[in-house]
Amino acid sequence: MRKVLFLSLATLTLASCGSKKKIAELEQKNKECQDLLNSTTMKLNLCLTEKEALSQQNEYLKKNNSDLINSSKELTMLTTKGAENLQRSLESLKEKDLKINRLQDALTKKDSVTLALVTSLKKNVGLDDQDVNISVEKGVVFINISDKMLFKSGSYVVTDKAKSVLDKVAKVINDKPDFECMVEGHTDNVPFTGNAILLDNWDLSVKRATAIVRVLTKDLGVNPKQIIAAGRSEFIPLVDNNTAENRATNRRTRIVILPKIDQFYDMIEKEMKNLSK
Repeated sequence: MRKVLFLSLATLTLASCGSKKKIAELEQKNKECQDLLNSTTMKLNLCLTEKEALSQQNEYLKKNNSDLINSSKELTMLTTKGAENLQRSLESLKEKDLKINRLQDALTKKDSVTLALVTSLKKNVGLDDQDVNISVEKGVVFINISDKMLFKSGSYVVTDKAKSVLDKVAKVINDKPDFECMVEGHTDNVPFTGNAILLDNWDLSVKRATAIVRVLTKDLGVNPKQIIAAGRSEFIPLVDNNTAENRATNRRTRIVILPKIDQFYDMIEKEMKNLSK
């Protein structure tokens, strides 16, 4: 009986020891599973976070790509418009270059006419006489003739010496029927005392101008339609009227030669208006 009881106790003890070992192994496996679960959960959460970030980045890239596509389209449109504008600008520049060339041609032709006139005048009138001066100012030709050659003091009767000079001027004018000629009388600032005909320097300057005009038209055959008479009195002096010599310089008759090149001026004015548009 004792033997049987001993064997039973021994069997129970062995069985109990086996269960504890089994439980310990299961607990260890459970712990390992729990650790694995925790690690996996952490990795899962990390993956989810990365997924969210990647998703947001993907949305940003999509939007950025869409913006780039739109920008590319706009850039293409702008480039096309830019090319069109550039072409229009080039065409405009070509047109303006043409206008400028035409304008330069007109000015060159005008200068050529003026140069030819000066050459003709200097050839015919000559350069030896210091009382005759030919000049060009702003495209206009001027012949200044001292009054001591043209008139006696206080007189408006043209001298015989002056007629020889005026004859040379008349030949140039007669050779150029498209020219106009303005005769200007100028005095010094010494007041004219006046007489039954002349009241002051205005009268004297005008009478001297008309006297020259009469010689040119009646004696030398210049077309009256080409001639203008003008009196400037003392108000456009060449030098100060402070000495006798200077006053003699200011007493003069100026003949202004005006080529009739209205067509050139009209074209120049027209082209200038077109250029300003």
